[in-house]
Amino acid sequence: MTTMQDIDQRVAQLVAWYGDGHDGASPTGEQWRRVLERDGDKPLTLVNFFKLRERAAYPDAGVPADPGSGQDAFNRYAAVSMPAMQQAGGRFLLVAPMESTFMGADEDWDVVAVGSYPDSAAVLALFENPDYRDCFVHRTAACARQKVLLCSG
Repeated sequence: MTTMQDIDQRVAQLVAWYGDGHDGASPTGEQWRRVLERDGDKPLTLVNFFKLRERAAYPDAGVPADPGSGQDAFNRYAAVSMPAMQQAGGRFLLVAPMESTFMGADEDWDVVAVGSYPDSAAVLALFENPDYRDCFVHRTAACARQKVLLCSG
């Protein structure tokens, strides 16, 4: 059984690794908490929307010699994140360029990725994987903005 103290400690660790989410580049503490407090046995799906930068924007400490485009940085992220996701038990249902909005207000995204996970533990295993944590800087450098929806099932 997970106690509130265990959840608080895990949230604090995830925020320490990924940031507080105030810039939209990572989950906030409350968003991490939602994953940790949900029924852990239920499958979940993450629907990711990415708007890539024209030029990758790395923090000073992590700048490659030629950071390249946002797409280049996103490719560096995907090269590590895709196998790490599979190792954690997840799988992609779709990774594709967004063509257009079909219904509702128009939105401008470059890439949509839909990932399916058997349970919350698989999502957390991905984010706690040291290789994934190290490659996350490429995702942040790649994205001008992003949105991730958490869905049951």
